Amino acid sequence: MNKYKILVLSDLKKSTSTTLKSTTSLAKMINGDIQFFHVKKPTDIVKKENQLSAMRTINKEHFTIEKEIQSLIKPISEDYGLNIDYSFAYGNVKDELRKYIKTNKPDIIVLGKRKPKRLNILGDGITRFILKEHEGAIMLADNDNVLEPNKEISLGMLNGVEESSNFEFIEDLINHTQEPLKSFKIGKDDSDTAPNAKKHMDKKMVEYVFEPNDNTIDKLSNYVSKSNINLLCVNREKKRTSKNENKAASDIKTYIGKLNVSFLVTGGERLLVQ
Repeated sequence: MNKYKILVLSDLKKSTSTTLKSTTSLAKMINGDIQFFHVKKPTDIVKKENQLSAMRTINKEHFTIEKEIQSLIKPISEDYGLNIDYSFAYGNVKDELRKYIKTNKPDIIVLGKRKPKRLNILGDGITRFILKEHEGAIMLADNDNVLEPNKEISLGMLNGVEESSNFEFIEDLINHTQEPLKSFKIGKDDSDTAPNAKKHMDKKMVEYVFEPNDNTIDKLSNYVSKSNINLLCVNREKKRTSKNENKAASDIKTYIGKLNVSFLVTGGERLLVQ
């Protein structure tokens, strides 16, 4: 059976180890291979130097980055018996990410979930960029709510999670989920839009329905916290119009900014985030 290709994109900040740990948990649940990728801007290394000096600086930095990545990967790999491949590149970050994704075609991309800024709810520009560029599933790993490898997760589903070729591992996740499964829905409780995964499960499900108003997200955040959810699945709509596209983007931005939980955004069409 082919393994899912899971790509971890990292800036090598201190949260990288927790992101790797959550990724390892995901990989073990769905039978995935992990690839680790980092991009360094040349301007972060070379300031005002001549060409020869710049090459020496880059060569030295190359060794430093490789050593740093190995120090992050090795403990996780040894503790959980999982091989993690890695690579890194120099250049424009978005260009190098786009090139890597196109060449390697990952099934799932994992990013560390950033603390929201006042004027940028979604996080940094890279998160926005990946949501635009990648049509497969994306996990945003929360630094404080880590998925523990080899342990059951507490899985929640937000507004139904459709089965599709891009999210076919949903049943693998469900098989590693504590009972009961939690379903959170904003708006009218319509059986036609209930999670399709429900009909495939033997596990019990508890459903929460919230009336849409100004306090909805705060109430949802409170219930997610009380339910000890550590991975929340949210759908990407397959069909978009210019009218509903901004609404879909706004909703996901709000969820990510307000809920202290790791997110798994399902595959589908690219999400155009303004």
